[in-house]
Amino acid sequence: MNFTLESTDLSVKINPVGMELSSIQSKTTGLEYLWQADPAIWKGHAPVLFPIVGALKGGYTTINGKKYEMPKHGLVRNSSKPKLISHTNTTLALRLTWDEESLQKYPYKFQLDMVFSLVGNTLTIKHIVTNQSDESMLYSIGGHPAFNCPLLPDEKYADYSIEFAQPETDATWLIDEAGLIKNQTKPFLENSSSIHLRGSLFDDDALIFKYLKSREVTLRHQSKGAILSVQFEDFEYLGIWAKPGAPFVCIEPWLGIGDSSDSNQQFEEKEGLLNLEPNQSHVKTYSITIL
Repeated sequence: MNFTLESTDLSVKINPVGMELSSIQSKTTGLEYLWQADPAIWKGHAPVLFPIVGALKGGYTTINGKKYEMPKHGLVRNSSKPKLISHTNTTLALRLTWDEESLQKYPYKFQLDMVFSLVGNTLTIKHIVTNQSDESMLYSIGGHPAFNCPLLPDEKYADYSIEFAQPETDATWLIDEAGLIKNQTKPFLENSSSIHLRGSLFDDDALIFKYLKSREVTLRHQSKGAILSVQFEDFEYLGIWAKPGAPFVCIEPWLGIGDSSDSNQQFEEKEGLLNLEPNQSHVKTYSITIL
């Protein structure tokens, strides 16, 4: 059963399985902004990525000398274990806590709270990570929301662009066949403030940016203007992805990144990890505004 949040502008649904945002619908027009997870194309809406972002080399990592296998994007996606903490008309708090099964894949005692807050036309998604271990905890976290694109039947994918808050100069990091990050980049943004969407844009997998100055991007239609924006002040990396030819685009704020193709599979040497001391919490937030 999905939980529903309501404002004057929007109706939002969250699936407790995976603590996953599953719908953002306009109350005025009835338009659905979030990809509806067609399993024939891609069965995600907006997976929560924790405690890794992306893939591990060989599907495993080594922590304190022990080998741990973990699926791509970690332990939260598709988990039926999150518990309800609180639910009002405009807020929802869900919690996933470590257990004996999680310790077999990730040896830290974590608590992950996902807090969704809806005010007007803005949904705020807060990740609260707490370390319940008696040692420092290493982790990554990220969002993976997929937005319908095009929104309307008479539109084309190429009618849309991703626009940055300011002009950017950055390369995208190439990805190998195993989903690992190559130590190789391709020039992409050259003092440019937008990426024009086209069917072939993701033929080589996601666009991965590590050095953006912008902390807001907007999905824009060439004649109808701004459709929605994602604000990600707390996140350093940005992924932009779709299945090639699919009618959606993912705007993904990340703290962390997939393993590099030459990774030594030692978790403590993995790029982009955050370090959380015992009994401490980190709060990382991004927002989606329907324009």
